[in-house]
Amino acid sequence: MIKISIKEFAQKYVKSNPDENIKDVISRLKDAVKRKNAGAICDICGKSIWAVGSAIAGFDGCFTCITGEHDDSEDYEVF
Repeated sequence: MIKISIKEFAQKYVKSNPDENIKDVISRLKDAVKRKNAGAICDICGKSIWAVGSAIAGFDGCFTCITGEHDDSEDYEVF
């Protein structure tokens, strides 16, 4: 995963999704990071959640369960 700040990811995300409100995106990302740091697990498989995906998808999920992919080397994760 490529580490990225919450603010930087939110700006990139809103640029690609102009109907989204940046304050809402930042809030969802912060909440997801808090859940991840508290030990939240994927609702489907029980692995650690992917904060970016969980904030966007609207449920606590790992990278694979959210995307259906296994290679996360080119995807972002916030800190």
